[in-house]
Amino acid sequence: MAIDDALVMIMAGGEGRRLHPLTKDRAKPAVPFGGRYRIIDFVLNNFINSGFYKIKVLTQYKSDSLNKHITRGWALSPFLNQFVDLCPAQMRTGNDWYRGTADAIYQNIFHITDENPNYVCVFGGDHIYKMDVSQMLDFHKCNKSDLTISAIPIPIEEASEFGIMEVDENWRLTNFVEKPKDKPKSIPGNPNYCLASMGNYIFDKQILLDALEKDQKIETSSHDFGKNVIPMLLNEGKNIYVYNFAQNSFAGMSPAEKGYWMDVGSIDAYWQANMDLLDSNPELNLYSQEWPIRTFNYNYPPAKFIWQEGDRVGMATNSMVSEGCIVSGGGLSRCVLSPKVRINSYSQVEESILMENVEVGRYSKIKKAIIDKNVKIPPNTRIGYDRAEDEKRGFHVSPGGVTVVPKGAIL
Repeated sequence: MAIDDALVMIMAGGEGRRLHPLTKDRAKPAVPFGGRYRIIDFVLNNFINSGFYKIKVLTQYKSDSLNKHITRGWALSPFLNQFVDLCPAQMRTGNDWYRGTADAIYQNIFHITDENPNYVCVFGGDHIYKMDVSQMLDFHKCNKSDLTISAIPIPIEEASEFGIMEVDENWRLTNFVEKPKDKPKSIPGNPNYCLASMGNYIFDKQILLDALEKDQKIETSSHDFGKNVIPMLLNEGKNIYVYNFAQNSFAGMSPAEKGYWMDVGSIDAYWQANMDLLDSNPELNLYSQEWPIRTFNYNYPPAKFIWQEGDRVGMATNSMVSEGCIVSGGGLSRCVLSPKVRINSYSQVEESILMENVEVGRYSKIKKAIIDKNVKIPPNTRIGYDRAEDEKRGFHVSPGGVTVVPKGAIL
């Protein structure tokens, strides 16, 4: 059922510095994930599957690959007033690029006034999760809320890493603290957990427009929702509620998927989230027919596994292999391969993510690595076995020991 009274605005202009070098040439929402997807596909699928078909994607930082992906893969029906529109930074309100999350919406305020929705959904474009957003909107309407913020319960000892919200017994917001140093108030009835903001908001339209106008006039403001706009609305006594994401459900949800939300903001978190997909009962199921995960479809042939001669065997175990790949006499174990990857004979690749058009030469060994697009790995190359050696060759090695070979690197 289509939801016609809401406009979606997805924040997709983030630089994603902690994901460098994967974000050296692309915005964080455009980083490949799970072989054939991009990070932004997950929030887009959440809205489409939930019945929201009026979507604006706000871009800024190195958005070329993101623009191509949205344009090619996310065409809805204009005859039904359905759209996924790209909204590049245009400096319509001055000479500045987006100065914060609230300023990004303010600079695109004409989209809101043109569409004139009752509700505006402002969501981030760089997290991995499934969510029926219509349930959050129903919660917003039921409580006659001015603003609803989605939150995920986290152990109270992890509070210093997040924006933490404190609520009363009715889940009305009473306090918002950005990365608190002291122990925050726990969830009502659950003393071991507190509520971390997911950075996803549903506003009544006029509340949002008024708040953005006020925030723009405050010279000392960072023009950020978490730091400035939400505290301002809270101080004004606005009706702000917190939606518990852990209670959200969606079609075909397995018990393992309930409450799954991953911030893939660091190399280690990104690598782990990809590896989690390989579990027999993953917390994020890409194979559900009830809640499909759509993306741009490549016109590539099926994956092929060839050779079985002695120790020259093309084989993959506990791995995801995308279309267009050829595993030619080499072995994969716990790997995620994007399209058009070639694994040549006698090579072994373990616990690694190989992006589009990577070729692994004969007798090479790769372990716990991320190989970005268009990298040709020469024969007899070893990656991921000696941290000092990898760093000496100019590769980034994460605190968790994941070696990243950047896009187009020449080895």
